[in-house]
Amino acid sequence: MTKDYQGEQILVVTRALFDSLGDFQGINTEVDQYLPSLLNPENNFFMDRGAAEDDPSHKQLIPYCIFSIKDETGTRYLHYTRGKSGGESRLHAQVSVGIGGHINPIDQREDHLGMQTYMAGVEREIDEELNITGGHTNQIVALLNDDSNPVGQVHLGVVHMIELENDGVHANEDAIANLALTTLEDLRGDLYDRLETWTRCCVDVIEEL
Repeated sequence: MTKDYQGEQILVVTRALFDSLGDFQGINTEVDQYLPSLLNPENNFFMDRGAAEDDPSHKQLIPYCIFSIKDETGTRYLHYTRGKSGGESRLHAQVSVGIGGHINPIDQREDHLGMQTYMAGVEREIDEELNITGGHTNQIVALLNDDSNPVGQVHLGVVHMIELENDGVHANEDAIANLALTTLEDLRGDLYDRLETWTRCCVDVIEEL
């Protein structure tokens, strides 16, 4: 059954543009090779989400924000289980370290569909999904692509590393279940078999991001 996205418009680029910049599988940290073109208003546009979800000739730009906190015990990472009310039914019940979603027309700023618009969308998604009581940093560290499954074929992730000031963070949505901070050892251990594909890609190389 096709999901009804109620006419939601989302930011996309063509697959042809991605291929021209150099397609890849997994994580790519050469952010400057891709982002200026991907966030050039001449190259991106809004598309009906219902159509985009089944159209691998376009890539939906998705911020994928990984939250961490460092203290005397080491570094811990925020993770959660995707609940049934989430927007992507194909990912339900999988464990994720990525917070984020689509860039929508409401995010548009003076630069039309450039970096200001994109970052406005990122912060909106964070505010919608999490309640963070302290400050946080936000750095784009990589791009993420996985064409091995139908979800990945229509999405292109922009990986953000976000360092929390403290552990005062709570879920704002039912789609984010069992929110907790855990070590990289746990993510690579007992939790690993439950991780969604994008999270596995990040967890495998997270020290290098």
